[in-house]
Amino acid sequence: VQLQASGGGLVQPGGSLRLSCAVSGTIPSIWVMGWYRQAPGKERELVATIATGGTTTYADSVKGRFNISRDIRKKVPFLQMESLKPEDTAVYYCHMMTRWGTTYWGQGTLVTVSS
Repeated sequence: VQLQASGGGLVQPGGSLRLSCAVSGTIPSIWVMGWYRQAPGKERELVATIATGGTTTYADSVKGRFNISRDIRKKVPFLQMESLKPEDTAVYYCHMMTRWGTTYWGQGTLVTVSS
């Protein structure tokens, strides 16, 4: 099974992007889907998650600006990013975890926020 994030790019401060995650294969019993990011020289950090029941969580730094959603049929997450800031610049990764704790990471997509 492979995950692939897409939708990144170069955007000006205040701009918007929508990230998508494609899955090749089937992941059984997904418990939570989410997005992480890793900025240059920094550790990977949680951005947002959405659980099976629809409960969402967000990093404080993106609350009110980012929105995580999902395609229930395709079992993939999306990340709508608004009011982007230079500090949002990072490689963004989609992530999935099954009810048994098995985790899957995708190839990242680069988001660059710069004027």
